[in-house]
Amino acid sequence: MSMGAGGFRPGMQRRPADPGKIDKAKDPRDALTRLLPYLKPFMPMLILVLVFVVLYTVLGLIGPYLMGRAIDQFIATKDSPGLVQISIWMLVVYVLNNLFQAIAGWLMSDISQRALKKLRKDLFTHLQRLPIGFFDKNPAGELMSRLTNDIDAINQAVSQNVTSLLASVLSLVGILIAMFVLDKWLALASLLVVPIMFWFTEFVARYTRRGFRDLQKGLGQLNGVMEEAISGQKVVKAFRRNESVLTDFRKYNEAVFNAGIYANSYALLLMPLTNVLGNFFVIVLAGLGGWLALRGLVSVGIIATFITYGQNFVQPLRQLANMYNSIQAALAGSERVFEILDIDEEVDEARSVAPSIFKGHVEFDHVRFGYRPEHPIIKNLTLEAKPGETIALVGPTGAGKTTIINLLTRFYEINEGSIKIDGTDIQDIGKATLRRQLGLVLQDTFLFSGSVLDNIRYGRLDATDDECMAAARMADADHFIRQLPQGYHTRLSERANNLSQGQRQLLSIARAILADPAILILDEATSSVDTRTEARIQKALLRLMQGRTSFVIAHRLSTIRDADQVLVIHDGEIVERGSHSQLLDLKGFYQQLYISQFKGQEI
Repeated sequence: MSMGAGGFRPGMQRRPADPGKIDKAKDPRDALTRLLPYLKPFMPMLILVLVFVVLYTVLGLIGPYLMGRAIDQFIATKDSPGLVQISIWMLVVYVLNNLFQAIAGWLMSDISQRALKKLRKDLFTHLQRLPIGFFDKNPAGELMSRLTNDIDAINQAVSQNVTSLLASVLSLVGILIAMFVLDKWLALASLLVVPIMFWFTEFVARYTRRGFRDLQKGLGQLNGVMEEAISGQKVVKAFRRNESVLTDFRKYNEAVFNAGIYANSYALLLMPLTNVLGNFFVIVLAGLGGWLALRGLVSVGIIATFITYGQNFVQPLRQLANMYNSIQAALAGSERVFEILDIDEEVDEARSVAPSIFKGHVEFDHVRFGYRPEHPIIKNLTLEAKPGETIALVGPTGAGKTTIINLLTRFYEINEGSIKIDGTDIQDIGKATLRRQLGLVLQDTFLFSGSVLDNIRYGRLDATDDECMAAARMADADHFIRQLPQGYHTRLSERANNLSQGQRQLLSIARAILADPAILILDEATSSVDTRTEARIQKALLRLMQGRTSFVIAHRLSTIRDADQVLVIHDGEIVERGSHSQLLDLKGFYQQLYISQFKGQEI
């Protein structure tokens, strides 16, 4: 199928929703549970990561113990050889501790990139399978945010914090066990800080989760505003709307700022709180330990070991506090990603075998449709286009002309009636099969980044270079393509802004010629070009239309004089039908349209 402008999008929503609205956060456990299957294929590597985490955590516990032994057994007794020996062991322990940390971090980073590559692929693939109506309601910037910002938030949490989380939990457990083995009273004193820390963590989590979800949503809305403003710069400057664009940007930028302040203000509370608790922890251990040491109940080495363990005990809690920023952002991001993945894909079930070659006999039988069923746009429409005929659809803006094409292409499904091609209901034909037989040339031609040759080949990806060039010659595009800096290999800028509107249109026609469709759809294909360029495009279109059933939507009524049928659409219904001359003789609605164009009168 040749898609000249990426499809029709009536009623496209171009403004993001109100960013001030706060959606209730979904269950973070559910988001976490749904992320786990993406890590499951890497279970052997995850087990290896766990082994390294256990190793460097144990080594981290051994270091303070060796320091306590050095104080009690070698420093107190002035045993220099023993002190040197245990110092070497401490050096080995800490070197291995850091080495295993680095290996675990590298492995986890590799796992996260592989898992998120799959998640990103699933999300993008799912987006490609969603119906056109979904894209009508969701700005491109918002969807881009989910593919970039939200995925990146998950990546930050998985690659950097999974190993830290495991190490922190293991460290807490290991330190507690070691403390109770060394001295139960000092260990019990150490536990005072744990419930306080967990209470503050849970309190902050409640607010940071909601804040980061709103922050991710706000970033998506801001991206939508920026994408729209940048892609529409010509219109912005032409209508002197720079200040209006800046006002919109400030509004949504302020919303992102407020959401970020809200989320981070609560998240950052944990760091000073853990510092205060950590200092309090050391004071309690030093005071109680000193009191026990004066009574000969513990040695100085054990006190030093406990203070080190105490600092190491608070450190995992600090890490857990710091991780809340990225963990909450990741949970919010994963919720937004799975919201998209939960949307039903476009159904494409063919109930019968479609003919391999279409003749192009199209029938609309009492078709009724509304984007909202209670507000019909197409009302009881019946028409027939025989193979090779040219059907012109004319009428005022909003009459339903483009909607008819939307239904023929199955971008939307009809509410009542039937549409048949060669006697087969299009709902019984797979959408891919159907669209392969449809060629579109639209007013707003969409060309992709890449070479001129690549854009022509978009009509049929298996076409050779010679076939693409032959299509360009048929479309009367070869002469201007060869004048480009690198000819057919010239790279097009974003949205092909280095080509004129007429040149883009000719490339679109070449793309449709290459696709070789049985049914051709021309939607205002010449309305945006000058008269001379229009003549060239019309010449190319006549070649393209030869032998094909063609549906032509045109406001310039002079371009459809030779159509086999002219259907006048008004308020979703065919109010007149016939040839150009027959409709003029009727002296009805079509004649009013025709006369108003040449006299500049308004209807």
